[in-house]
Formats: sequence, structure tokens, C-alpha cells
Amino acid sequence: MSRKLLAGDSGVSERYLAQLEGGHGNVSILLLRQIAAALNIPAAELLAEDPDEVVELTLTTQFLKRLPRQTLAAVRSQLVRDYGSAHDERMKRIALVGLRGAGKSTLGGKLARALGASFVELDREIEREAGTSLSEIFLLYGQAGYRRYERRCLERVLEKNERAVIATGGSIVSEPGTYELLLSACFTVWLKAEPEEHMARVIAQGDTRPMAGNDQAMEDLRRILDGRAALYGQADVTVDTARKTPEQSLSALRKAVAT
Repeated sequence: MSRKLLAGDSGVSERYLAQLEGGHGNVSILLLRQIAAALNIPAAELLAEDPDEVVELTLTTQFLKRLPRQTLAAVRSQLVRDYGSAHDERMKRIALVGLRGAGKSTLGGKLARALGASFVELDREIEREAGTSLSEIFLLYGQAGYRRYERRCLERVLEKNERAVIATGGSIVSEPGTYELLLSACFTVWLKAEPEEHMARVIAQGDTRPMAGNDQAMEDLRRILDGRAALYGQADVTVDTARKTPEQSLSALRKAVAT
């Protein structure tokens, strides 16, 4: 931008701009803001003391500022996962996410044994911490109380286990701060299946509660899966267990982790 054009856009005279460029002018905050607005940059950038700042850093910052606020957390998590100093440490922990019946406990236990790593079921850790069952936790403390236990237990599991396979609760993705911690500290895998398979596997385990007195249970399950699909999709990889035997699913999981 020429000095003449900048003067016209900012309302500051060419002569005064020349004095500023030469280091002889004493600019006021008001004029500084006018010049910055004309240049379409924050006023703070005109006061930056590092003349050798990398252009790519400036462009990246400008790009991030244009993103919707709700996407920034996901972008930050991705940057931490791909380029953070803890990248190698993150790869030592594998976290399985997905709805109930996806096979997180079954496949997670087998994967941990194959890798010689600890296997942790986060819900069991929450029950141990609270001294009662998950259903009682919800009755006594509500969802907010459960979320506090979940975050605290995840932090402790990460601190105590350098290498581990972690089976998480199906709704962990719904708590942004806890899920971001999981994504930044673990290599995450979404175990994906069809709604009918989720339901059938839960019932096969002896838990008939999903269907008890609820004719709309399958529709509710589809709605939950659709609502969380984008969140589950933030995992590093997706392993589709639909129409696969446990052996086939484990093979696909081991291949995804190895890759």
C-alpha cells in the first residue's frame, strides 16, 4: 500500500506518516488505531518488536482468527496431536471411543494383552473413585457430578499410565474439555457399528435396560449416534466393526493402531 493510499484510508496526513516511518513522530493511540484499521491488522502488530517474525506465522494467525469460535478447540486439538511436543508420548496410549456395544471393553482388553499394555475401563475407575455404581452416581450427583468424576479419573489414568489401552464411556465426547484432553493425550480410535448391532450386543451381554418400557429405544439410539458422529469422527482413526466377528474387528483394530 502506498503512503498516499494509506493516508487517504486512515485520515492521517502523508507528511505525518513519513515522520512515523522515520521514527520521528509521536503517535497517539487514536491515530495508531486509525492506521491499523486502514491496514486491516490489530494495532498491537504495529508495536511488535520482532522484525523477523515468520510470514507463515502471521498468515496462520490471521487464518485462525477467521475461523468460527466453535471450531477452534478442534483445530487446537489437531495441532497438538500432530505437532505437539507430547506427540510421541500420546502414541503410547490408545483410547477407544464409541457408543455402548461397539466392543470397546472386549477389543480393548484383547488389544492391551497383545501390546503388553495396561487395560483401563474408565467407567470402572469412576465407580471405584465414587464407591458406587454409575446409575447411583447419576441419581446422587446428576450428570454434572458424573462429568467431574470422569475428568478427575481420566487425569489420574493419564498420569499413572505411560502405556495403556483405555476404554471410555460413550458420552465422553459430549464434554468438550474432557474430550480435548483425551484427544491431546491419546491416540484415539472410534469403534463404529450399526445401531442395530450396538443394541444387539448390549442385550447379548445381559443388559435389557435399553429396551425396557421404551418402544422408541432404537430410534433414540439412532438419534444419539447421528448427534455424536461428528465428535467421534475427530478420533485419529475409525475402525468399522459392522458385520465383523470379534476376531476380524480385533485384526482391523491392530492394523489401524500399527499404521
